Amino acid sequence: MTLSHAGDTGRSAIPTDVEGLSPEWLSEMLRANGHDVGITSVRSEPVGSGQMAGSFRLTPTWTSQGDLPATMVAKLATGERPQREFASGVFRNEVLFYQRLAPTVTAPVPHCHAAVISDDHTEFVLLLEDMAPSVQGDQIAGCTPEQAHAVALAAARLHAPRWCDESLAALPGLYLPTHDDRVLMDSVLEPMADVFRSRFALSGREAAAIDWLVATAGDWLERPPRRFALIHGDLRVDNILFGPDGGVTIVDWQTITLGNPLRDIAFLLSTSLTTEDRRAHERTIVEAYHAALLAQGVTGYCVDDCWSDYVDSLIQAPMIIVLGCGAAMPTERGDRMFMAMLQRAAAAIDDLNPGALS
Repeated sequence: MTLSHAGDTGRSAIPTDVEGLSPEWLSEMLRANGHDVGITSVRSEPVGSGQMAGSFRLTPTWTSQGDLPATMVAKLATGERPQREFASGVFRNEVLFYQRLAPTVTAPVPHCHAAVISDDHTEFVLLLEDMAPSVQGDQIAGCTPEQAHAVALAAARLHAPRWCDESLAALPGLYLPTHDDRVLMDSVLEPMADVFRSRFALSGREAAAIDWLVATAGDWLERPPRRFALIHGDLRVDNILFGPDGGVTIVDWQTITLGNPLRDIAFLLSTSLTTEDRRAHERTIVEAYHAALLAQGVTGYCVDDCWSDYVDSLIQAPMIIVLGCGAAMPTERGDRMFMAMLQRAAAAIDDLNPGALS
């Protein structure tokens, strides 16, 4: 789609609020993406609980529908420009995923009908398949072991097709962490951890988990992984749609990166299961995930190494919690969510890394 700017205002033609998704604008975008359509009106309703972008279910009135479904979900950058500038990298990542990476993996994701992003990545719109009647998971409530098992198997369909694929590093924003990344994280992690400590009343174990993160994250980030894949980076139940038949769909691809794939599994299980369910089921789920990798062609990776990678990757949870909390606009639900995740993650670290939090 051609990006135009409105003369004196300098504003991009890409909307940054749902009111900008007019029938005319949507028709133009869909036609630019190969759909012969016409829209005379559109009804919208918010969906999801994203804190970096807005998602809305659109119900157009069509004069010509072509091959499109009756409804779709629009995801777009919202908020003030400084906030969008801060998030421009993750906006770029999500559009990159749907345009270039989703077709190369078999993970269950929504089909993308159309996509557009500005040159500076501060504005974007994705028109995605509406997955109703699937419903979003609830991070605060968590999920069942059966649901976590299904998500882990779906994650194997993301990781296995691009397992140790060095060509991924040629894509913008995708690379393994470098020393410069470690220096950058060291410069922001402790101040963000201080902000986190000031916002929440932390127990001894939770506070120790934040201290452990600050002390060890730099070395962990810089250590080259023995194997890598394309990873989601924020794989938890808030980013999963659960279907009535038990199927799952993975959404919110803003945090894609390269890394040890067990970072996704460790983050999922340590933040989305209750402590009791995780203790009872995590090894079985990790073994099932490992078997799914082998079934999809991964070789030279034994189950003991998979478990070791899982334990080593538990630091993903407090890292994403602290950084995510610092980047997101504070909300009452967000604060409850971050605390629930930290409580579960701290228990997992204490269980599987004895002495780390002492």
